[in-house]
Amino acid sequence: MQYCGKNSAKRVISSAKEKKQKECASDLNDPECQNEIFQMAKQMVKERQDITGSNCVKGVSGKVIVDEKGIKDSWKNMEKLMNEENEWDHAVSAEVKEGPADCIRIVEVGAALKKMKRHKTPGLSGLSAEMIQATEGIGT
Repeated sequence: MQYCGKNSAKRVISSAKEKKQKECASDLNDPECQNEIFQMAKQMVKERQDITGSNCVKGVSGKVIVDEKGIKDSWKNMEKLMNEENEWDHAVSAEVKEGPADCIRIVEVGAALKKMKRHKTPGLSGLSAEMIQATEGIGT
């Protein structure tokens, strides 16, 4: 019994969709309804856009800024802070590593290649796992 109810519900939904599509198609020729259609299309495009701006920023004084001009001004202040030179007391030190570099074995490289995921973007070297595997031992 539920199966029959499900089919009839699908038929009702299908006919309602078809009716609405016919209404929209007939409205395309009506100049008054064209604005509504353009508004719907504009809304659909807007919903699919990435969020590029921020809605609010906390200013230097600690208050939340919500207006667009205030947000731009606060970012200009942040840029000024981030680009100024800071004093460095040279107190940081690091030990110098001496001796030969650790030897990397071919077996270790092969094991690492087997663990790597395929079809991923290459790193800073520009080499992907597939490219290294395609060499099949060239240069060893």
